[in-house]
Amino acid sequence: MTTATNPRVLEHPEREEIRLEAVLHALADAVRLRIVRDMVRGEGEEFACSSFVLPVTKSTTTHHFRVLRESGVVRQLYRGTTKLNILRRDDLEALFPGLLDSILAATEAQSVRLGEP
Repeated sequence: MTTATNPRVLEHPEREEIRLEAVLHALADAVRLRIVRDMVRGEGEEFACSSFVLPVTKSTTTHHFRVLRESGVVRQLYRGTTKLNILRRDDLEALFPGLLDSILAATEAQSVRLGEP
């Protein structure tokens, strides 16, 4: 895991340190899965935490992004005072081929089945 000596540098697992259990745990939560789905729609973009409209408090949003970062699903970096998030799709695909696409397809099928947006 990269270590942070500067408080503005966040710790992330290196690609080889990402564990399937941690990724599945991160994606098992509906709010975190919603964040990832939104990030996939804008793939390659950097997203500020505040750009997501979520049904939780700011502190809970911070918790969800920390879980996503620590599991290796997203990379976070500071640009000025804004914390930006980037989906680590390449790392996830290299380690677990097809996993993210399968989870997203299953999520979409479930949304259609239940009539959810």
